[in-house]
Amino acid sequence: MLRDSKGFSGFSAGDIPKAKEFYEKTLGLDVSESHGLLTLRLAGGNNVLIYPKPNHVPAAFTVLNFPVKDVDLAVDELAKRGVRFEIYDLPDLKTDEKGIMRGNGPTIAWFKDPAGNILSVIEDAKD
Repeated sequence: MLRDSKGFSGFSAGDIPKAKEFYEKTLGLDVSESHGLLTLRLAGGNNVLIYPKPNHVPAAFTVLNFPVKDVDLAVDELAKRGVRFEIYDLPDLKTDEKGIMRGNGPTIAWFKDPAGNILSVIEDAKD
């Protein structure tokens, strides 16, 4: 029934203007706003909806991944823009001082948007 539907993902934020500034200015994404909702227009024609939620609670998992050719370069560039990467030191999840996990699956680094939602830059598996 939904095979031909062009589905899209969405998640909430408590402060839409702050989210718009982060996704548009800090991350450099194409962002549109309509009726209080944000649409992130991602490469490849994919869209993500960000909707306001006054009692927003960030998800405890990654809601959006950005495949990149060079995770180190992406981390360095985003850090220059003020993005802080998460540092993990758990038995099955360890990152280096830059916040990059290496050698345990794809190279990946996690960071949060202003609403606390978890995002990542992840090694592009196509390379």
